[in-house]
Amino acid sequence: MPHTAPARIALMLPRFSRYGGVEQFGYRLAEALAAKGHSVDFICARQEIAPPPGVRVLRTGRPHGPRWMKMLAFAARAETLRLAGRYDCSISLGKTLRQDILRVGGGPLPAFWRYSEKSYPTAAGRLLKQCLRRANPANMLTRWLENRQYADARLIVAVSHFVRDLIMEAAPGISPDRMRVIYNRPDLGRFSPPSGDQRENARRQFGMAPHVTAIGLATSNFQLKGTAPLIRALTRLPEHCALYVAGGRNHDAYDALAKKLGLADRVHFLGKVDDMPAWYQALDVFALPSFYDACSNAVLEALAAGLPTLSSASNGSAYFLPPENIVQDPGDSDELARALSRLIPQAGENAATGARRPFSWPDGVVSGLEAFVATVEDFLAAKQ
Repeated sequence: MPHTAPARIALMLPRFSRYGGVEQFGYRLAEALAAKGHSVDFICARQEIAPPPGVRVLRTGRPHGPRWMKMLAFAARAETLRLAGRYDCSISLGKTLRQDILRVGGGPLPAFWRYSEKSYPTAAGRLLKQCLRRANPANMLTRWLENRQYADARLIVAVSHFVRDLIMEAAPGISPDRMRVIYNRPDLGRFSPPSGDQRENARRQFGMAPHVTAIGLATSNFQLKGTAPLIRALTRLPEHCALYVAGGRNHDAYDALAKKLGLADRVHFLGKVDDMPAWYQALDVFALPSFYDACSNAVLEALAAGLPTLSSASNGSAYFLPPENIVQDPGDSDELARALSRLIPQAGENAATGARRPFSWPDGVVSGLEAFVATVEDFLAAKQ
């Protein structure tokens, strides 16, 4: 039975803001817990906005110095405030020394390194990146804090099954009873399959000719999200297929790759796209061959827009895709081309009939803020 009596709860994250995914989640979680009648303190190093009603912000301050020093100072000072507050429940959204509930949004750092280093095309590049990462004091501190958190937290909440599995691989002593999976649930109501007129208007808006099969990629990190392999895959697809990339800057190297492969007129970098719902409606296929993604919202948004969608096994939101739409090696342009070739006929049929199917959240997949609040209240009830 959920805990209904008011409790004293601490949330810990270096930055109190609504800019950034984890920051926005932290703000909304504090707001929701306060609305339930709990006394909520938000322990942070830096406050950028006013708190919601019922939430008190406690600032640790932020020393001058390198990143590792700021991280260590926040962890130590947050722990001092946590102990002094004698809270019924402490929730960490970042790197802290002690906590009751730990939410892991990005996965273990060594796992991220292992997957993301595959995005470097040369052995020399991978070796250099490995050396730089392992010699970085902030990364050394992150690994130490992560290991401490996995051992200490009474409950660990992962944002996808993929992240859960990576945590249990990194810390094999964790009991499954201490693990929960609660997916992010973005506002999918903004995204929907288009009517015929909506699709035509959206394609005009983004300069997509009627005969083009428009393949979309949304990213601000071209290398990590598999932009180069996707461009190479385009050479193996029919000439009516073109790639439209939303987001990111400094794409000169990828423009040069497209030009080298004779694809200059089939690869388009759009920069920041303000009207993402219209962009999804203009597309025929969405592809995100990411080398690492804890749980990409873009895949869920594309599904909500009714698009045939492809991603990689190293993306947590691939959980929502059929196996044939998941590539095992995002760096393999041949595999990408084969997978896209299977989706293109479906895209053509959708364009001809206007019969994109809307996405429904699967039954039994726990997600969203309400589920996290319920988990907190269940934890409090179990302590009584």
